Amino acid sequence: MLPRQTFLRSRALAALLLVLCLSSALTAESAAAKKAPSKKNLAEQIKAILGHPPLSRAHWGLDVVDLESGKTVYALNADQLFIPASNTKLFTTAAALATAKPDYRFHTTIESSSTIDANGRLLGDLVIVGRGDPNISGRVVPFVLKTERVPPHTQVLEELVDQLVARGLKIVDGDVIGDDTFYSPERYGEGWAHDDLQWIDGAPVTALTFNDNVVFVNIQPGEHDGDKALVTPEPENSYYDIENRIVTTAAGIVRKIGIHRDPGSKKVLMWGNIPIGDPGVKEALAIEDPAEFTAQLFRSLLERRGITVTGKTRARHGEIAQFYDQPPSSLTPRPGNQRQGCCMTATEQATQPATPMASPTPAPNEILAEHVSLPFLEDVRIINKTSQNLHAELALRLTGKLAGQGGSFEGGAAAVKQFLLQAGITDEDFIFLDGSGLSRRNLVTPAAVVRLLAYAARQPWGAAYEDSLPVSGTDGSLQDRLGKSGASGLVHAKTGTLSHVNALSGYAQTIGGRRLVFSIFCNNHNLPGSKTLAAIDEIVELLVKEGGAAR
Repeated sequence: MLPRQTFLRSRALAALLLVLCLSSALTAESAAAKKAPSKKNLAEQIKAILGHPPLSRAHWGLDVVDLESGKTVYALNADQLFIPASNTKLFTTAAALATAKPDYRFHTTIESSSTIDANGRLLGDLVIVGRGDPNISGRVVPFVLKTERVPPHTQVLEELVDQLVARGLKIVDGDVIGDDTFYSPERYGEGWAHDDLQWIDGAPVTALTFNDNVVFVNIQPGEHDGDKALVTPEPENSYYDIENRIVTTAAGIVRKIGIHRDPGSKKVLMWGNIPIGDPGVKEALAIEDPAEFTAQLFRSLLERRGITVTGKTRARHGEIAQFYDQPPSSLTPRPGNQRQGCCMTATEQATQPATPMASPTPAPNEILAEHVSLPFLEDVRIINKTSQNLHAELALRLTGKLAGQGGSFEGGAAAVKQFLLQAGITDEDFIFLDGSGLSRRNLVTPAAVVRLLAYAARQPWGAAYEDSLPVSGTDGSLQDRLGKSGASGLVHAKTGTLSHVNALSGYAQTIGGRRLVFSIFCNNHNLPGSKTLAAIDEIVELLVKEGGAAR
């Protein structure tokens, strides 16, 4: 048995060792805590992204909601108004699907007030009546992954000619007329930039369309340094008078080409240089009068098949009428001194400029040939996957036409507004002056976009609507975005791009299986698009990874 003094010393030593161990453990724990700080929550991580200069100078708006519970996951300036760019198409296509339904089909007909006699003669005009079919072209439909076009672009028109030949047509003793009176003759949206009007993005809106209302122009180098470049329109036509000042240069010199056409003119000036060995470039130039152009092209196809036309080639457009003659049906007010039929007195309306409206199409006696489109849903996919402006504008006018508001912008806007009010979106949350988003005078809140998306998800056409949106890392305008992240394939969203404007809104599935609806707007930035897109994508990746729980 140890002496008492020895026993006490042993106990003291043991206690000292215990204190030293505990102290060491606490020091190690404190050091580990300093080395690995607590993880930031979703809001803090988003704030860190947007707070990084120069992104912090831009105006950001975000709204993220859990689709099942309706709880807010994250919000920033969600009730402020932003320029939506092509996120406008989300509203247009939702209203169009609700009104026209996914199975609606367009009918384009060849008509005449006369019949083809036993000798193959048609004693009267031959009329091509357009009713808003956006896909009279070589575009491959249904859409798969990306836009594809298979020549000839005239294949639908050639099928119509084949039907006429099969009926024995040999002579048209009258005019060939392109008729676009199904919609009002409002070719351009308010707030469209004049320099957009010569390109595909600003192609005119008409009920009779061909090839997205553009002519492709192929530009290739000549054989030798100093030669003029080779410029050829596609399909072959002489609609535009092209002045070619593009010069072929030695290999290695940077290609630089300029193109200009004044609105209302058919003269196109091209200048610049293209080096030997360059693969060439294809530009899509907007057609000035699509109905006239289609009639000219159709006549050439008739004559190529041996059918004689004795008359002229011309277009038939709608007449001009006063806006206040139209049913007033609550339209979205327009800022400034603009047309506001529902919001002005009769005296004020009488002093406003006349607004074009569709006039009734003459009722020919006989349909000689007809082309029926694929279901409307296939074009909604084209609109949203590729952000096709003309098709969106046509969908807006179709919505107005079928809703009984008229086939004009005003009719379409009234129908869209009525749809949005039904969806629970107040008229203080949006102003739309077109259906595509090309107008810089459109405004909408992120909260309104999210409310629309949530409403659409509950509709019979909701699944088809979501499927029409680009898929992250897979197709359309998101084919090259979010593909190398955990968000690949988990996001269906519509892009939006204008100068100093970027947007992305849609549906996201989190890694944990939750469903989110989100809207992200970035306005008033002066950065390369790649910078803002990278920030937007980083936020979306965070939502997919960590956005399953409401704040």
